[in-house]
Amino acid sequence: MYWKQWMAVFGCGFLLAVGGAFAEDTETQQAPPSASTQSTSSGRVVVINIAGAINPVSADYTSKHIQAASDEGAALVVLQMDTPGGLDTAMRQIIKAIQASDVPVATYVAPSGSRAASAGTFITIASHVAAMAPGTNIGAAHPVNLMGGGQQDDKQGKPSPMEEKVVNDASAYIRSLAEKRGRNAYWAEKAVRQSQSISAEEAKKLGVIDLVAGSLDALLLAIDGREVKLDNGRTVTLDTKNKPIVHREMTPREQILDVISNPNVAYILMMIGMVGLYFELSNPGLILPGILGGISMILALYAMQTLPINYAGLLLILLGGILFVVELNVPTFGLLTAGGTVSLLLGSIMLIDSDDPAMQISKTVLIPTFVVSVLVTAGAVWLATRSAGLKAVSGQEALVGEHGTAYSRLNPKGRVMVHGEVWQAVCDGTINKGEPVVVEALDGLTVRVKKSG
Repeated sequence: MYWKQWMAVFGCGFLLAVGGAFAEDTETQQAPPSASTQSTSSGRVVVINIAGAINPVSADYTSKHIQAASDEGAALVVLQMDTPGGLDTAMRQIIKAIQASDVPVATYVAPSGSRAASAGTFITIASHVAAMAPGTNIGAAHPVNLMGGGQQDDKQGKPSPMEEKVVNDASAYIRSLAEKRGRNAYWAEKAVRQSQSISAEEAKKLGVIDLVAGSLDALLLAIDGREVKLDNGRTVTLDTKNKPIVHREMTPREQILDVISNPNVAYILMMIGMVGLYFELSNPGLILPGILGGISMILALYAMQTLPINYAGLLLILLGGILFVVELNVPTFGLLTAGGTVSLLLGSIMLIDSDDPAMQISKTVLIPTFVVSVLVTAGAVWLATRSAGLKAVSGQEALVGEHGTAYSRLNPKGRVMVHGEVWQAVCDGTINKGEPVVVEALDGLTVRVKKSG
């Protein structure tokens, strides 16, 4: 009976659901006050930290707090950003939130050493105020880094028609954003078409950003009194000097979702899920591998909704897992195991459909995870196959082939002693008391024996 396993799985699911509801409730309680409390909360500077790849989780987090700051009448929203890029859909969601905001939004690429690459370039240019810290850089916004693909049409390196369409669309988009904010549209288009990247000082000189500031306080002091035109047509004079600063951090739920949306983490979770489910299917009743494998696989599938997944690669990985399971029931002397290994390898390589390094699985993660998963799974297949051919060492079947002595004369029935136990026995012919015997078969509580040697 496997009802205990199902109860354990449902129990874990219930705990996850309760935890998610609690996280949502906590998130609601921690949310900024509504517009009805403007008299006590208006005039603050809201800082939203964007660190890492732009994905649906970070986009939802950013959009939510931009809207909340707008509702509460904040003086300014600052997106403190350090990103290597991300998904086009997530980037556009943040830009739409900036454009719909009734509060000015400033993007600040900081601290020193940070970057606003790919999707970060679009967000910076789309902001009402664009600033960078010394030692930062911006650019490299070619759309293959945003949408994946980028296959070339021939050996001369000519772009495919699809890539050309994507590049033209991205170029027009970033040019329109730059022109709307009065920034250098010519360089913005070159950042898309030629993947150009420049330092903070060059960006200021070329009119890509508004200013270079060494710290958040310096930024707020520098833009105090600046007039900013919002997308609703209203002109706002920034009043940021000596304003209280409020940092909006991700809730624990958002942090967890953001972590598992990392391609490396998603891949590791998927492999753990496959190995765990494999052990549970091959050895029903272990329970723990099934629970861990199920939870890991569900988290991995959620993460894949936020990533540019190549479904052919995903199917190859699932096929590899199926081949390993089939090998247990249909021994093929390692052929199915070899096929499963090749399928897993090809699927792992093809899984992420993006040329953006921020959205790819690192080789330092892919290779060790793949090797460990294959070794564990193949080892389990080998042990299962080997154990299937071993002689039983317990139970009634273990008596077959065992040696004993005739406890009484068999003609043809009598009794024998095997393993210190007396058994009713039958033989062909006659066996005298005390003669050595060997067990040939077992029929209920009677053993069939013959003379040994």
